[in-house]
Amino acid sequence: MTQIYLVRHGEPDYELIDSRGWPGMAADSAPLTPLGTKQAQELADLLSGIGATYLVSSPFTRALHSAAIIGHRLALGVRVDYDLRDWLPDHAGAWRGIADVRAAQAEFEAYDGEWPEGIQRPWEPLSRVRERARAALTRHSASTDGPVLAITHAMVIRALTGETGTPHGAHEYYRFDPAGEV
Repeated sequence: MTQIYLVRHGEPDYELIDSRGWPGMAADSAPLTPLGTKQAQELADLLSGIGATYLVSSPFTRALHSAAIIGHRLALGVRVDYDLRDWLPDHAGAWRGIADVRAAQAEFEAYDGEWPEGIQRPWEPLSRVRERARAALTRHSASTDGPVLAITHAMVIRALTGETGTPHGAHEYYRFDPAGEV
């Protein structure tokens, strides 16, 4: 069984995105705020004693920025896996701003994260987030014998652990068995 530390990226800075009126997936290019940078630095210090041998990140800038800080401090290269990306509020990438994301999240919560029987919704169900994240962790845990740091997003952490509301710059320990047992 592989030890995996699921790390939520530091606090993102959406000001540049919002001020330019960039819609939808452009928000995924937001870097960290100064506080988010500090959170990543503190996480690196906190996790330095676990003996991590592998670091993999979501491709979204806020996660990559966190991973670069943590990887540098821990002398670990950063690998990127698209399947550790954040939850999609609309599979077509058609959301226009935070109001659309919040509306999709509200519906997601109303249906406990899964589409109603026989009805597809534009947002990604929690089971699909879990499936793709587990596949990514299976690929990456096969490449090392030591603990893995996975820099990702709150919804991915929720899908894998059931923990809701993991704060920016926090982590959850996840004992991972690629055969499906946790």
